[in-house]
Amino acid sequence: MRSHSLPRLSGLWLILLLLSSASQAETLRIAVASNFSDAVRPLARQFEADSGHRVQLIFGSTGKHFAQIVNGAPFDAFLAADRRRPELLEQQGRAIAGSRFTYAIGQLVLWSPNPDGGDLQQQLKQGRFRHLAIANPKLAPYGRAAWQLLDKLNLQSSVRGKLVRGENIGQTFHFVSSGNAELGLVALSQITDPQQPLPGRHWLVNPSLYEPIVQQAVQLNRSPAIDAFMNFLRSDNVTQLIRQHGYAIPEGR
Repeated sequence: MRSHSLPRLSGLWLILLLLSSASQAETLRIAVASNFSDAVRPLARQFEADSGHRVQLIFGSTGKHFAQIVNGAPFDAFLAADRRRPELLEQQGRAIAGSRFTYAIGQLVLWSPNPDGGDLQQQLKQGRFRHLAIANPKLAPYGRAAWQLLDKLNLQSSVRGKLVRGENIGQTFHFVSSGNAELGLVALSQITDPQQPLPGRHWLVNPSLYEPIVQQAVQLNRSPAIDAFMNFLRSDNVTQLIRQHGYAIPEGR
């Protein structure tokens, strides 16, 4: 597990955290898209240290989390890998109105842990691989972006028999890191460790080749603790760490 230190919070956000901790400590259940796992863990630890509340992180595909929330799963907030599901939850009255915001913009990357083999983009186009891992396009926004890329490159037909599909981007990454697929279209955040980047080769896909992966968070319940957590996610220190983990940040943040 990666270990990162987050600068201590100050100013308004620390005041909000202290106010929330004045009430009885709570356990927050946060549904998180798999691509954000490495970034959110140190954030959760920092929030726990500052507030006294406990944060339980539940990782999975955005589509699966959405279905669970619709069916009554007791989550306090949803950190999705797209904009569409948080919007739907807000429209359906299942989320706190006005709580939705963009916390990160995901970036798609073609990755191989093998440092040899030449240019990855050409390897993909020429089909010089046995298996290509992508996330399920129906469940995972990164999978949808990967499928859009293959369409733009006119490769959908030629690679169809070589695809290995993960339920979420975390499983997709595991297929590649374990050697079950030579190549994988994964999240840049999964190979970007601020302290020790993963070895291998990667091709950062031009964002014009897929729809923007706008990752939004939405609050599902109201309490001092979850109010403080959502404000914490908007703080400058958190934004800085998110950027270090391979995400773009929307203008104005």
